[in-house]
Amino acid sequence: MDMNKISDRGMVLLGCGKMGSAMLSGWLAQGLPASSVWVVDPHPSDWLKGLDGLHLNRQLPESPAVVLIAVKPQMMAEALPALRQIAGHDGTLFISVAAGIPLSVYQEVLGPEAVIIRAMPNTPAAIGKGITALIGNQRAGDVEMALAEGLLRAVGQTVRLENEGQIDAVTGVSGSGPAYVFHLIEALAEAGQAEGLSQDLAMQLAKATVAGAGALAEQADEPPARLRENVTSPGGTTAAALGILMDEKDGLRPLMRRAVRAAVKRSQELGS
Repeated sequence: MDMNKISDRGMVLLGCGKMGSAMLSGWLAQGLPASSVWVVDPHPSDWLKGLDGLHLNRQLPESPAVVLIAVKPQMMAEALPALRQIAGHDGTLFISVAAGIPLSVYQEVLGPEAVIIRAMPNTPAAIGKGITALIGNQRAGDVEMALAEGLLRAVGQTVRLENEGQIDAVTGVSGSGPAYVFHLIEALAEAGQAEGLSQDLAMQLAKATVAGAGALAEQADEPPARLRENVTSPGGTTAAALGILMDEKDGLRPLMRRAVRAAVKRSQELGS
């Protein structure tokens, strides 16, 4: 990532809530001066207000290196027109992390010459454990995609998509996915309580088990199926539980397919 270029020309954050703040924190840690950052946010956090040199709700630079669009989708119509003047300058990269807003909407507002990349991060980005999928418009080449990837790696992994239509599937899997895992933790803890554990102990066990298994799955060379087999003795306790979870009709797989399909369908509705 060319941090010097961004430092020289500046970066604009349109919206800086939890996701934007997590990204900004990572970039500052990598050496981006706060004085090179302009933030537009009607309700800035105390952390933002305390950053020495940061330009908060002030006149924007004419030709920043990067504009990160991180406002809520329902605020997009009001926020985007302020960027039209910037879009008239060459060399500014626009990155949107707003859900449900297709590239065509940005293209219409910012103009045909604008270089726009749409990104779909997820909430673990707040602790640097996110994964972000990216797709650019026709004006976004390898240089711009590499710059966006470099910026977004401050909060986790990145992947490139083949086409914008895949964004809806990404939303259903990784965008909304953390909520599925949080509910799994809730359900596992409640099952432990039902078997006689205290609420606090059941929750501690559930959190640590899900977090540990996820970390192991990410770091191990074996696929998750093999890891599952490794802890499943024939006729043992894990096998008894998996007999329920892996039921072809009522198990976790068909349930997860229905859940992801519902999220994808809603994402398609929001983007239409």
